[in-house]
Amino acid sequence: MIAVTGATGQLGRLVVEELLKNTPANEIVAAVRNPAKAEDLNALGVDVRQADYSKPETLKTAFSGVDKLLLISSSEVGQRTAQHQAVIDAAKQAGVKLIAYTSLLNLDSSPLLLAKEHRDTEAALKSSGVPYVLLRNGWYTENYAASIAPSLAHNAFIGSASDGRISSAPRADYARAAAKVLLSEAQEGKIYELAGDQSYTLAEFAAEIARQSGKEVNYVNLPQADFASALKGAGLPEGLADVLADSDIGASQGALYNDSQTLSRLLGHATGAYQDVIAKSLNAL
Repeated sequence: MIAVTGATGQLGRLVVEELLKNTPANEIVAAVRNPAKAEDLNALGVDVRQADYSKPETLKTAFSGVDKLLLISSSEVGQRTAQHQAVIDAAKQAGVKLIAYTSLLNLDSSPLLLAKEHRDTEAALKSSGVPYVLLRNGWYTENYAASIAPSLAHNAFIGSASDGRISSAPRADYARAAAKVLLSEAQEGKIYELAGDQSYTLAEFAAEIARQSGKEVNYVNLPQADFASALKGAGLPEGLADVLADSDIGASQGALYNDSQTLSRLLGHATGAYQDVIAKSLNAL
């Protein structure tokens, strides 16, 4: 049996959809904070179980009978080390035979603020005694596509990445990769540095928005503090805004670039183009 934590999240749902293509629904556990949000998965025959990272008492029951577990990193930055430790402890108690963890691209050298909790989690996995595989995910192209609408409204795509190159891929590619690893044998101890085949600067990303939309969109590079302030002014929570601004600074230093093409080799085909993600986003506006 395979369990996916955060199965109602953006990545988790896509992983479950991929698993369903090759796995009977009753052999998939959707481990979710709020089962009411997984009624559609339940209707498909998926085993929906409550699993709240912040409520360890829910976790051991959720992982009962599970052979392989996909631990999708928590969205609660600052709480993730303790939350992930609780998941790992519960998985060990439940007898899980393999944990796959969605970590961070280039973690060994990453300067990103996000890196610390991922390093903590990888260390916890190594010391747990539970076999594990690391999916070090790069940026989702959708992270930047989310800024398309405001960039059109203001004729400016803002950031702090300077001319750093970003090797992103669509979220669906990372989901397919996770499902493939979960369905494959002999994954223990493997580390996958996962990133898109293409790379681009944010100036190139902005230019593509302009080309496809027919509107003027220029990239405006801001100091980190100014970018964080702009994000907060747009309504993002302070912590998230600071993390995103820090991540752009990291991108300027090469933290989000990787040309290994490990992801496309794992998938067996090229990763999705950022131009296609922009087109899809524009069509949705």
